[in-house]
Amino acid sequence: MNRKIVTTGILAGVAMLVVGIVLNWLWGVLFPSLAAEYQNPALFRPWSDPLMSYIFIHPFVVGIILAWVWDKTKHLFKERDVFWRCCQFAASYWLITIPGMLISYSSFQVSFVMILTWSIAILVQAIASGLVFVKKNP
Repeated sequence: MNRKIVTTGILAGVAMLVVGIVLNWLWGVLFPSLAAEYQNPALFRPWSDPLMSYIFIHPFVVGIILAWVWDKTKHLFKERDVFWRCCQFAASYWLITIPGMLISYSSFQVSFVMILTWSIAILVQAIASGLVFVKKNP
């Protein structure tokens, strides 16, 4: 992997982390019942568990992977409009995550609202990362 992919992936990770933090705050305001779901120890680890620190590393892992995917597929997204081009890329990635959301909803005792907020967050984070990719690695 070259330096451009790693650098762009890290920048995308920052964008995805910031978007994720803002959206998680927004979800808490819009859907107060989600906080109780996240506190369910039968489903989620407590914040005191060291493994929970991965939640802050995850956007960077995804950012680097998506930067590599973007580098290999950017020729497929030929729109001249920057925003539309990144939205096409984001939607392509987001569609791949839908089966995971469906299996999460069918196999874990979480609400549809939680799955919906996760899915929307993934799409918005993908758009943010796509903007980074279109600007930094056209």
